[in-house]
Amino acid sequence: MRRLRDLLRKAPAGEAVAPDALRVLMVCMGNICRSPIAEGVLRAKLQQAGLHGRVVVDSAGTHGYHSGEAPDPRAIRVAAQRGIDLAKLRARPVQSDDFSRFHWLLAMDEANRSWLHSRRPEGAEPRIGLLMEHATRHPGVREVPDPYYGAAAGFEHVLDLVEDACEGLVARLSAELPASPPGDRYA
Repeated sequence: MRRLRDLLRKAPAGEAVAPDALRVLMVCMGNICRSPIAEGVLRAKLQQAGLHGRVVVDSAGTHGYHSGEAPDPRAIRVAAQRGIDLAKLRARPVQSDDFSRFHWLLAMDEANRSWLHSRRPEGAEPRIGLLMEHATRHPGVREVPDPYYGAAAGFEHVLDLVEDACEGLVARLSAELPASPPGDRYA
Protein backbone atom coordinates (compact mmCIF):
# COMPACT_ATOMS: atom_id res chain seq x y z
CA MET A 1 0.00 0.00 0.00
CA ARG A 2 2.78 2.43 0.94
CA ARG A 3 4.60 1.87 -2.38
CA LEU A 4 1.50 2.71 -4.43
CA ARG A 5 0.86 5.78 -2.28
CA ASP A 6 4.48 6.92 -2.79
CA LEU A 7 4.19 6.52 -6.56
CA LEU A 8 0.88 8.35 -6.67
CA ARG A 9 2.27 11.10 -4.44
CA LYS A 10 4.97 11.79 -7.02
CA ALA A 11 2.83 11.70 -10.17
CA PRO A 12 1.00 14.96 -10.84
CA ALA A 13 -2.77 14.56 -10.74
CA GLY A 14 -4.16 13.21 -13.98
CA GLU A 15 -0.75 12.42 -15.47
CA ALA A 16 -0.48 9.02 -17.09
CA VAL A 17 2.76 7.11 -16.69
CA ALA A 18 4.10 5.04 -19.57
CA PRO A 19 4.51 1.35 -18.75
CA ASP A 20 8.17 1.49 -19.82
CA ALA A 21 8.90 4.77 -18.01
CA LEU A 22 12.40 5.37 -16.73
CA ARG A 23 12.59 6.09 -12.99
CA VAL A 24 15.04 8.54 -11.42
CA LEU A 25 15.61 9.02 -7.68
CA MET A 26 17.41 12.19 -6.54
CA VAL A 27 19.27 11.68 -3.25
CA CYS A 28 20.79 13.95 -0.60
CA MET A 29 21.17 13.55 3.15
CA GLY A 30 17.91 14.87 4.63
CA ASN A 31 15.69 15.23 1.54
CA ILE A 32 14.68 18.80 2.39
CA CYS A 33 17.09 20.95 0.35
CA ARG A 34 19.06 19.59 -2.60
CA SER A 35 17.17 16.47 -3.64
CA PRO A 36 13.68 18.04 -3.62
CA ILE A 37 15.09 20.94 -5.65
CA ALA A 38 16.53 18.40 -8.09
CA GLU A 39 13.23 16.52 -8.22
CA GLY A 40 11.28 19.70 -8.96
CA VAL A 41 13.76 20.97 -11.55
CA LEU A 42 13.92 17.63 -13.37
CA ARG A 43 10.12 17.42 -13.49
CA ALA A 44 9.94 20.91 -14.97
CA LYS A 45 12.65 20.13 -17.56
CA LEU A 46 10.90 16.88 -18.52
CA GLN A 47 7.61 18.76 -18.92
CA GLN A 48 9.32 21.31 -21.18
CA ALA A 49 10.85 18.50 -23.24
CA GLY A 50 7.51 16.68 -23.57
CA LEU A 51 8.84 13.70 -21.61
CA HIS A 52 6.57 13.90 -18.57
CA GLY A 53 4.93 10.53 -18.05
CA ARG A 54 7.88 8.80 -19.72
CA VAL A 55 10.24 9.52 -16.82
CA VAL A 56 9.12 9.25 -13.19
CA VAL A 57 11.06 11.36 -10.68
CA ASP A 58 11.23 11.09 -6.90
CA SER A 59 13.62 12.16 -4.17
CA ALA A 60 14.81 10.71 -0.87
CA GLY A 61 17.40 11.16 1.83
CA THR A 62 20.11 8.84 3.06
CA HIS A 63 19.02 9.72 6.61
CA GLY A 64 15.46 9.93 7.89
CA TYR A 65 15.95 13.03 10.05
CA HIS A 66 13.16 14.96 8.33
CA SER A 67 10.74 12.20 7.26
CA GLY A 68 7.33 13.65 6.41
CA GLU A 69 8.53 17.26 6.46
CA ALA A 70 8.17 19.74 3.60
CA PRO A 71 11.34 21.04 1.93
CA ASP A 72 13.25 23.83 3.65
CA PRO A 73 11.31 27.11 3.24
CA ARG A 74 14.35 28.66 1.51
CA ALA A 75 14.33 25.85 -1.08
CA ILE A 76 10.60 26.34 -1.65
CA ARG A 77 11.08 30.10 -2.04
CA VAL A 78 13.98 30.06 -4.53
CA ALA A 79 12.36 27.32 -6.60
CA ALA A 80 9.05 29.22 -6.68
CA GLN A 81 10.88 32.29 -7.97
CA ARG A 82 11.80 30.18 -11.01
CA GLY A 83 8.32 28.72 -11.41
CA ILE A 84 8.93 25.40 -9.66
CA ASP A 85 6.55 24.29 -6.90
CA LEU A 86 8.13 22.16 -4.17
CA ALA A 87 5.58 22.87 -1.44
CA LYS A 88 3.73 19.55 -1.71
CA LEU A 89 6.83 17.37 -1.57
CA ARG A 90 7.60 15.50 1.65
CA ALA A 91 10.89 14.07 2.83
CA ARG A 92 11.42 10.34 3.02
CA PRO A 93 14.43 8.10 3.52
CA VAL A 94 15.90 5.86 0.83
CA GLN A 95 14.31 2.42 1.14
CA SER A 96 15.72 -0.93 0.09
CA ASP A 97 13.15 -1.37 -2.70
CA ASP A 98 14.29 1.94 -4.25
CA PHE A 99 17.28 0.02 -5.61
CA SER A 100 14.99 -2.17 -7.69
CA ARG A 101 12.26 0.40 -8.50
CA PHE A 102 14.57 3.08 -9.94
CA HIS A 103 16.84 2.94 -12.98
CA TRP A 104 18.95 5.88 -11.76
CA LEU A 105 19.87 6.92 -8.21
CA LEU A 106 21.63 10.28 -8.45
CA ALA A 107 23.35 11.65 -5.38
CA MET A 108 24.10 15.29 -4.75
CA ASP A 109 27.56 14.59 -3.33
CA GLU A 110 30.19 11.89 -2.97
CA ALA A 111 29.27 11.01 0.63
CA ASN A 112 25.69 10.19 -0.35
CA ARG A 113 26.82 8.36 -3.50
CA SER A 114 29.11 6.19 -1.37
CA TRP A 115 26.27 5.57 1.08
CA LEU A 116 24.07 4.37 -1.81
CA HIS A 117 26.79 2.03 -3.07
CA SER A 118 27.26 0.58 0.42
CA ARG A 119 23.51 -0.10 0.81
CA ARG A 120 22.83 -1.49 -2.67
CA PRO A 121 21.33 -4.96 -2.24
CA GLU A 122 23.06 -7.80 -4.06
CA GLY A 123 21.54 -8.26 -7.49
CA ALA A 124 20.16 -4.71 -7.69
CA GLU A 125 21.49 -2.88 -10.74
CA PRO A 126 20.44 0.76 -10.70
CA ARG A 127 22.91 3.29 -12.03
CA ILE A 128 24.29 5.12 -9.03
CA GLY A 129 26.09 8.35 -9.77
CA LEU A 130 26.40 12.04 -9.10
CA LEU A 131 23.83 14.43 -10.56
CA MET A 132 26.58 16.88 -11.55
CA GLU A 133 28.06 14.30 -13.93
CA HIS A 134 25.36 15.52 -16.33
CA ALA A 135 26.19 19.24 -16.08
CA THR A 136 27.59 21.08 -19.09
CA ARG A 137 27.99 24.70 -17.93
CA HIS A 138 29.81 23.92 -14.68
CA PRO A 139 32.79 21.80 -15.75
CA GLY A 140 34.78 20.42 -12.87
CA VAL A 141 31.96 20.85 -10.34
CA ARG A 142 31.28 17.33 -9.08
CA GLU A 143 29.00 17.99 -6.13
CA VAL A 144 25.95 20.06 -5.29
CA PRO A 145 26.92 21.74 -1.98
CA ASP A 146 24.60 21.48 0.99
CA PRO A 147 23.06 24.96 1.54
CA TYR A 148 21.28 24.08 4.80
CA TYR A 149 23.56 25.96 7.22
CA GLY A 150 24.17 28.94 4.93
CA ALA A 151 22.31 31.95 3.61
CA ALA A 152 19.59 32.02 0.94
CA ALA A 153 22.24 32.70 -1.73
CA GLY A 154 23.43 29.12 -1.24
CA PHE A 155 20.03 27.88 -2.38
CA GLU A 156 20.26 30.05 -5.50
CA HIS A 157 23.65 28.51 -6.28
CA VAL A 158 22.23 25.00 -5.76
CA LEU A 159 19.39 25.81 -8.15
CA ASP A 160 21.85 27.07 -10.79
CA LEU A 161 23.90 23.86 -10.56
CA VAL A 162 20.87 21.58 -10.53
CA GLU A 163 19.28 23.29 -13.54
CA ASP A 164 22.46 22.77 -15.53
CA ALA A 165 22.77 19.11 -14.53
CA CYS A 166 19.08 18.40 -15.17
CA GLU A 167 19.32 19.82 -18.69
CA GLY A 168 22.10 17.35 -19.43
CA LEU A 169 20.21 14.56 -17.71
CA VAL A 170 17.09 15.19 -19.80
CA ALA A 171 19.20 14.83 -22.96
CA ARG A 172 20.63 11.55 -21.63
CA LEU A 173 17.24 10.18 -20.60
CA SER A 174 15.69 11.20 -23.90
CA ALA A 175 18.34 9.19 -25.73
CA GLU A 176 17.65 6.14 -23.53
CA LEU A 177 13.87 6.15 -23.91
CA PRO A 178 12.42 3.76 -26.45
CA ALA A 179 11.00 5.49 -29.52
CA SER A 180 7.33 6.40 -29.21
CA PRO A 181 4.99 5.41 -31.99
CA PRO A 182 3.30 8.35 -33.76
CA GLY A 183 0.33 9.61 -31.78
CA ASP A 184 1.60 8.06 -28.54
CA ARG A 185 0.03 9.92 -25.61
CA TYR A 186 3.34 9.92 -23.72
CA ALA A 187 5.36 11.58 -26.46
